[in-house]
Amino acid sequence: MERSLFIEKLTLFGLSRQEAAIYITLLSDGVLTGYEVSKLTGISRSNVYGGLAGLVEKGAAYLIEGLATKYIAVDMKEFCENRIRELNNEKDILIDNLPEKKKESDGYITIEGCKNILDKMIHMIDQSEYRIYLSVTNEVLQLILPYLSDCISKGKKVVLITDKVIKIPKALIYYHDIKNKQIQIISDSKYVLTGELHEACLYSGQKNFVNVFKQSLSNTIKLIELSRENKA
Repeated sequence: MERSLFIEKLTLFGLSRQEAAIYITLLSDGVLTGYEVSKLTGISRSNVYGGLAGLVEKGAAYLIEGLATKYIAVDMKEFCENRIRELNNEKDILIDNLPEKKKESDGYITIEGCKNILDKMIHMIDQSEYRIYLSVTNEVLQLILPYLSDCISKGKKVVLITDKVIKIPKALIYYHDIKNKQIQIISDSKYVLTGELHEACLYSGQKNFVNVFKQSLSNTIKLIELSRENKA
């Protein structure tokens, strides 16, 4: 992985870009003084000491006392797992202290951006109680496959329409051409997400809207089944 991308990933775990650059240096070069880190990174000594202090405070490095103060990186897997655990704890505190739980909007919400759309798809799959119906290309399917498999392992029903042959144990799968890489996903017959991954999607819990898409998917499945019968 390129260094710049590595640094970008580390910022997701609460490090500044400068702290991330120093952390990578500690990971690769071992126990170092602030002076040595400054020489290796080209960062000024004053900024290096500030960055090292930040790493220690955030649990990414340990301080080694001796004749010269040195620093050692915390194993990256350990650091990331600690941060994830901490964030999960904070998430629970936030959820437990909501002033009141709002029900999801039954209006129409436009979701833009590939990451935001994927996040919404994964959330719908994770939060479903009984069933997921979806129509996606194989390209999109690969991005959400682990979450669908987890959904099935919890006893939920998954009905899938896709364009390439794939094996997903216990999923009911139909094969059909999907125009314009269109996404359609229905969660528990309550919520719908439809659109294109690289453009925008419409999300709604509006009952009539959900029913229209349920009927549309049902009709597509019936056509696929009729086509199978005619070929048999």
